[in-house]
Amino acid sequence: ICLCLSLSLILINDNFEVGPTGSVGDPSHLLFVLSGLFVGKEGPMIHSGAIVGAGLPQFQSITFKKIKFDFPFFRSDRDKRDFVSAGAAAGVAAAFGAPIGGTLFSLEEGSSFWNQALTWKVLFCSMSATFTLNFFRSGINFNKWGSFQLPGLLNFGEFKCADGDKKCHLWTAVDLGFFVLMGVVGGLLGALFNCMNKCLSRYRMRHIHPKARFFRVLESLLVAMVTTMVIFSASVLLGECRDLSSPTTHNSTVSLSGSEDINSTIRQFFCSNKTYNDMATLFFNPQQAAIHQLFHQDGTFSPVTLSIFFVLYFLLACWTYGVSVPSCLFVPSLLCGAAFGRLVANILKVKLGLQIYSGTFALIGAAAFLGGVVRMTISLTVILIESTNEITYGLPIMITLMVAKWTGDFFNKGIYDIHIQLKGVPLLEWETEVEMDKLTASDIMEPNLTYVYPHTRVQSLVSILRTTVYHAFPVVTENRQNERDFMKGNILISNNICFKKSNIVSRAAEQRRRCQSMKSYPSSELRNVCDEQNAAVEPAEEGEDLLQQMLERRHAPYPNLYPDQSPSEEWTMEERFRPLTFHGLILRSQLVNLLIRGVCYSENQSSASQPRLSFAEMTEDYPRYPDIHEVDLALLNPRMIVDVTPYMNTSPYTVSPNTRISQVFNLFRTMGLRHLPVVNAVGEIVGIITRHNLTHEFLVAKLRQHYITI
Repeated sequence: ICLCLSLSLILINDNFEVGPTGSVGDPSHLLFVLSGLFVGKEGPMIHSGAIVGAGLPQFQSITFKKIKFDFPFFRSDRDKRDFVSAGAAAGVAAAFGAPIGGTLFSLEEGSSFWNQALTWKVLFCSMSATFTLNFFRSGINFNKWGSFQLPGLLNFGEFKCADGDKKCHLWTAVDLGFFVLMGVVGGLLGALFNCMNKCLSRYRMRHIHPKARFFRVLESLLVAMVTTMVIFSASVLLGECRDLSSPTTHNSTVSLSGSEDINSTIRQFFCSNKTYNDMATLFFNPQQAAIHQLFHQDGTFSPVTLSIFFVLYFLLACWTYGVSVPSCLFVPSLLCGAAFGRLVANILKVKLGLQIYSGTFALIGAAAFLGGVVRMTISLTVILIESTNEITYGLPIMITLMVAKWTGDFFNKGIYDIHIQLKGVPLLEWETEVEMDKLTASDIMEPNLTYVYPHTRVQSLVSILRTTVYHAFPVVTENRQNERDFMKGNILISNNICFKKSNIVSRAAEQRRRCQSMKSYPSSELRNVCDEQNAAVEPAEEGEDLLQQMLERRHAPYPNLYPDQSPSEEWTMEERFRPLTFHGLILRSQLVNLLIRGVCYSENQSSASQPRLSFAEMTEDYPRYPDIHEVDLALLNPRMIVDVTPYMNTSPYTVSPNTRISQVFNLFRTMGLRHLPVVNAVGEIVGIITRHNLTHEFLVAKLRQHYITI
């Protein structure tokens, strides 16, 4: 029932937008956890926290137009990224009661840009989330408001010996050798899990996602049905009925209240009186209770039960992750790894006769498997320590996580990195490899630029915006003073001639696409302008060189882009290879805003007559700027001219074409950039670098191409 309600809510949310940036507090997150699928509730909490962090500081709603306050602060991409990082950290802190772990998680996995000032802000946000949740849960569960007895939604219990038991020990130095071996096995199992899930995700992207949304619903229902059948069948057919009065039922290392909590979660499930089903105890309990059983219950699960439970949970969790439902892998991986650790502890006790504490091996197994899947180290260590309130486990957990990460990295990446790569999200690494310094900025930049002039006609701006998806455009002028240098064939030609040729060729194809787009304009004048250009941009005949055809027909790359110095039909090859002097960057949102507000001037006027917009007017629609397709083109005069110089960024960060990749990467990441122009020694722009040009896959491809060239 919960699953069906969740799927219906997802269908509704796909058609109707709720909240500032999405479905804040989506009820489907809660219902999917209640549906019994092998998913964790901390993932939806992290997602919800990030959504709140992105939308709440804007003090406005896209759906409810009347919810809008005049709040001029936090109106930049950097501020929005910082709030998203704080929201994600608050979600982790509330889920595990781990404010420090949430901060480190946001630093290690959730952010591409980080600075020192952001650390204490995110930590304060995580601490506030933890104590807010603690305050309400203590009042609701114990009727003691402000007692702060329940720090997080997931609490795995404390590992401590009973008072007066001097022989009790949680772990010894000898156990570290077994922990290292468990880390190796956990890394191998995590690599296998990631490989299988990657193949399933690729299959979904090829065969399920392109189809109607109803097929995603059917897949989710299929997963839920199979999960339910496996749980019932395994509990009935494979579970063992064990005696409640077994002397190993009670563990001397946990307190009395802890034993009562453990015994209250056992499941009889068709077993006779005074017995219980060990398989059903794991399957028919909430994940937190099952983990608590494996951590603190001693001697109640047979090796066969643990092995079957591990295999079934491993396969079903791998299948479930990636289905179109809100999910996470933290708690499922902890539960699966805890079963693996208890299995190892049982083998060591029975076969080798070692006196070990099974709960410790369950915790280390959980850390090993989770580390092999997600490949996190410091944040995961702190989260587990804060969740168990046991600092003495810090060293073995850290060693196990490092070994699991190193082992898994031999085969593939972490599960989060794999899905980021499959989705095509340009998330930057922390640093580049040393070998990447064999490349320079000129090797990875995008040389085929789409640019605007300081004074550009409306028809050209509309054409550029409708036929490209770039978020920023260089503002350039053509450097006519360097024509003689080009004629002499100096070093400037050797650096730029290849780029200019490819740029000219790409402009021809781009101009044809723009003309096709302009045919659908409602303005008859714009259509006429397009028809005038068609004669000069006919497709190349078979076997004819496109560049030569362009030069013979004197093709103008953009019609009347610069009204004072329009492209001439008498231009020669040297004139068409004229360098582009860089003046600044202007954003797509700014250009669309100028067109919507009619900021332009006519040919018989000066640019001083153009209306001026304030910063508040330019950022009024942040973060949802209007699209170019929302502009009423019938109201635009294509011959009007827009002066973009008052609104462009005249001093953006730039790099030289010979700058090493490590320097480019560090500048781009530390400063939180989105566009990085590449400008040569004489102030001419030769390319631009974005996040996509700095991803690991792109750099590896360019390095491979560099070796082939050598």
